[in-house]
Amino acid sequence: MVLKAVIDVGSNSVLLVVSSLDRATWLPVFESSTVTGLGRGTKSTRLLSDQGMTDTLKAVQQGFRKAKELGCDEITAAATMAARIATNTPDFLALAASQDTPIWVLSGEEEAELGFRAVADDPLCSLDHCVSIVDVGGHSTELVTAQRTDGGWKTVFKKSFSIGALGLREGVLAKDSPGIGETLAAVVEIDDTIGLRYLPHCCGRVVTLGATGTNLVTIRDGITEWSPDLVHGAELGYEDVSKSVATMFELDDAGRAALPGIEKGREHTLHVGALILERFLFAVGANSSTVSVRGWRHALLESESQYNPSFSR
Repeated sequence: MVLKAVIDVGSNSVLLVVSSLDRATWLPVFESSTVTGLGRGTKSTRLLSDQGMTDTLKAVQQGFRKAKELGCDEITAAATMAARIATNTPDFLALAASQDTPIWVLSGEEEAELGFRAVADDPLCSLDHCVSIVDVGGHSTELVTAQRTDGGWKTVFKKSFSIGALGLREGVLAKDSPGIGETLAAVVEIDDTIGLRYLPHCCGRVVTLGATGTNLVTIRDGITEWSPDLVHGAELGYEDVSKSVATMFELDDAGRAALPGIEKGREHTLHVGALILERFLFAVGANSSTVSVRGWRHALLESESQYNPSFSR
């Protein structure tokens, strides 16, 4: 049995996926998520904090250990936006290498492309002729739209936007429970960063990747034990997202932490991620989005290492 693992070293969390190859299909064996805050403060300081690096390196080390315990043949770890913008990223990568858990840095282009591949290769979208993905992260949000052709998928738009839940939380939405002034300022910042409106009917099916979509579903549906089968493919209407924004912005961090179904540690940024998702849905003219539990890590795992300098053994 071939086993591979990918560790997503995000700006706010570390995600591990372990899968096995069975008749040309990758089947999930184990997944985990740990909020570590690698990118806390990075937007303003352009540095990865000592605490963020320590917590993240510990989670990455645990991910490597778990993957090896499961018998993985190959393990890779890749970091995203926080590592792209921090000036001390070489120090972070050196520390990772010194503990025998090497990490490399995805470009924004690679992150967007892999995020789309995770959706395009999913049977969930097998009948769709046009698909868009929105992947809300800590310091960036990826938007990709592609149309199916006889030769495969043709990308019509692809961009990694420098707007994310962690960055906004440390900026205009720094208050636990932002007022109308701060909320409107955040809307303006998000909309100005996106800077576009799609023509009608150009976005196709919109698929939401990442913790924002999955947590909005688990909270809405009262799912208190992680059940990917109940979340994957769930629909979030534009109105659902807007209601979640309104509800969560009235709460403080403690109030959001008490919501049944929220992932531990997401109370600091989930309301911000929901607002970002709402504005991206508005920008592409979508009335709803489909939630996927897959992410760029799944596409990297299935990509025969074409984006990856080297898998670690």
